[in-house]
Amino acid sequence: MLRRIIKIDEAKCDGCGRCVAACHEGAIGIVSGKAKLLRDDYCDGLGDCLPTCPLSAISFEEREAAPYNEAEVNMSKQQQELPCGCPGTHAKPIHREGVEPQINSASCQVASQLKQWPVQIKLVSANAAYFRDADLLVSADCAAYAYGNFHNDFMRGKITIIGCPKLDDGDYCEKLTAIIRDNNIRSVTVARMEVPCCGGIENAVRAALQNCGKAIPCQVIVIGTEGGVRCDK
Repeated sequence: MLRRIIKIDEAKCDGCGRCVAACHEGAIGIVSGKAKLLRDDYCDGLGDCLPTCPLSAISFEEREAAPYNEAEVNMSKQQQELPCGCPGTHAKPIHREGVEPQINSASCQVASQLKQWPVQIKLVSANAAYFRDADLLVSADCAAYAYGNFHNDFMRGKITIIGCPKLDDGDYCEKLTAIIRDNNIRSVTVARMEVPCCGGIENAVRAALQNCGKAIPCQVIVIGTEGGVRCDK
């Protein structure tokens, strides 16, 4: 049938994911770093996603499309607990400019220094806007648990991405290469544990830097299993 449906200009899209969060029907997803209309029959044509796009990459068009299938959409919503549909993968910046780290004496809570979401290397989009002109922290996921003041000492002012080279399938090199190549990354800090398997995350960063051929300052911090910084080079 001929009806109004959204159209996404992939040339403008930076993969920020705001439209994905705004689409309550689940019609939009991030594929290879770009927003895509996944199913015509999931798009109701109301355009809640349009005003959320900071780059005006979404518009309406009239074309032949499958009719909106409300029953299928509702069934899909019930299945959103599966990892493939997890809302926790939606990209978003977290604005903390001008916020100094503080300790709440009443509750002993330390302010978070996380500046974006998601944080897992395999979940972030290499084209996400928060990577532009960023100081990048690439961390082993155990590091924040081993080092007590990880937020204030290492994360503050940086975009943080994490992974575990021992437990995750594949190599991070390809994703890290894309992040460093396609964004004006100002510096890279690697926070890894002292255990040998954790060297995989450092090696992936060094390979990515070499692949990009960019002279970007890179610091490696090695954290001991008992919480001390054993090496800072």
